[in-house]
Amino acid sequence: MSFLRWVSEKLSVESLRDLELFGEQAQGLSHRKGHEDSQESLTSLPRRDTMGSFLPDSGSYELLTVIGRGLDDLMTVNLARYRPTGEHVAIRRIDLESCTNDMVAYLQGELHVSKLFHHHSILPYKSVFIAENELWVITPFMAYGSARDLICSHFTDGMSELTIAYILLGMLKALEYIHHMGYVHRSVKASHVLISADGQVCLSGLRSIFSLIRHGQRAKVVHDFPQYSVKVLPWLSPEVLQQNLQGYDSRSDIYSLGITACELANGHVPFKDMPATQMLLEKLNGTVPCLLDTTTIPPEELSMKPSRSGADSGICEGPGAGGVRHSNGEPSSSSGGHPYNRTFSMQFHSFVELCLQRDPEKRPSATTLIGHPFFLFSDQTTTIRGAAGAVAACAAHHQL
Repeated sequence: MSFLRWVSEKLSVESLRDLELFGEQAQGLSHRKGHEDSQESLTSLPRRDTMGSFLPDSGSYELLTVIGRGLDDLMTVNLARYRPTGEHVAIRRIDLESCTNDMVAYLQGELHVSKLFHHHSILPYKSVFIAENELWVITPFMAYGSARDLICSHFTDGMSELTIAYILLGMLKALEYIHHMGYVHRSVKASHVLISADGQVCLSGLRSIFSLIRHGQRAKVVHDFPQYSVKVLPWLSPEVLQQNLQGYDSRSDIYSLGITACELANGHVPFKDMPATQMLLEKLNGTVPCLLDTTTIPPEELSMKPSRSGADSGICEGPGAGGVRHSNGEPSSSSGGHPYNRTFSMQFHSFVELCLQRDPEKRPSATTLIGHPFFLFSDQTTTIRGAAGAVAACAAHHQL
């Protein structure tokens, strides 16, 4: 119990108020000096209601069902009903008695960062408090779960290109904001992309985020290796895995975005089944994952019995010989049942190749990528916005 008392002191309501994590007091305080310049330049972005809009009292929430787990089973995610208004929320309940000192400090950093961020494409935290031996984090309920959930339940061979474009655009807007604020996300992947009932895309997974602001100045690179990163290794960039004196910066998130694009398009994650050492060697040697379609899979393989066959790794030797490009990524009419007998647009291939450059200096920033032709094809913004409906429609049968 002595450790639990220590945890309670570290994460008490009073301590969280000191970190500007609650209510009107928090809203009246300014952000840390290191973030003032970037915050001023982003004043045009809409501010969302954050901490304080939901009561910090476990009795105000009716727990309905478990919808997820995490943190090595120390965290349970519940769908709940907020009694004062009747609206649904998600509650992350973390068993503090089982947390180590390092993990508590880890969580404390996440909660601090969550208060600093105000962006429509970043999942907001509505309230944080301790209930008995648990830390409760209240967030909006994202009805369609994560993009990874949708892949597992409905799109095992990948989503349509238009839907992917809409999801990636939301991710890029979140990353643009995060990078401008002086942070590196370090955990960009489909399971950290949540989708609401109305098609809103929100980036989560702030637990591994790292600040470049040190002693009031912005560092050029990071040398810290993310804790608890075993499950995110396939998404990490070569320079993060390499852990050398050159370090890494926000462009490492762009590489992870490219891996996520392949994950959304192919239905599985490149490098995922490789041993960590082999994965490291492949990435350092410049092996580049790709979108699986008629331009990257040999025609003879596409004519085989429907299966992923040799394409499981999502790593390509080079362009295939066959196929006329279509711009929607859907299987062609002569597919013969092969899941990857489809053709993604040249813009999509170009986007992924830019993100997965081995040399981080050659990767575009999030701001630059937002203007990539991939997001401008086929009637430009109107079509991309229309994909919000496609996301919701495609996910309509998602079982909670």
